[in-house]
Amino acid sequence: MDSLDNYKKAWDNQPEEKHKFSALEIYKLAHSKSASIVKWIFIIGILEFVILNSLSFFVDTKSSDILFKEMGLESTILYSTAAAYVILFYFLVLFYLNYKRISTTDSSTELMKKIINTRKTVRNYVLFNFSYLAFVVLVVTGAYININFNDLDTKKIIIMLLTVFALTLIILGVLWLFYQLLYGILLRKLKNNYKELAKLENLE
Repeated sequence: MDSLDNYKKAWDNQPEEKHKFSALEIYKLAHSKSASIVKWIFIIGILEFVILNSLSFFVDTKSSDILFKEMGLESTILYSTAAAYVILFYFLVLFYLNYKRISTTDSSTELMKKIINTRKTVRNYVLFNFSYLAFVVLVVTGAYININFNDLDTKKIIIMLLTVFALTLIILGVLWLFYQLLYGILLRKLKNNYKELAKLENLE
């Protein structure tokens, strides 16, 4: 607190012209860094989308398609996958719009708001990916139990559910680490920029 108070006093005691110049320099730096970070979020989102979807060309999906058909999930998987693509494309558009909006921001208050919006967009994007994975696992597990219900006793069902639950948690954990590596560092930098702008707002 003492150091912050001293910083405020030093700021207030500056000549007016120097005060304005310093504030402008801080804003320009935060603006430039934020625009660059959001641009990278958009680029990484594009690369992730392209790379992950390119994997389907190298993986044999015939066996899984046959399995889904036997479970009666062919239409469900088809429509849910199509919906997922639409939503993912929507997030990519949001990433791009966030970058364009931050690039044309002309005040620290607006920049702070757009930093918050960008962080929310990324978190909602990650949450959607987690939710979609959990949805697919839930649907497939439920369908498998349903078509094999007569061959499964209560103990087998409980063991299977616990196994699926544990494996899902592991996969989600790996994905969480993956997204922390991809987006977490960028989001922390955005948060730091937000804090700098907040200090600027308080000291003006």
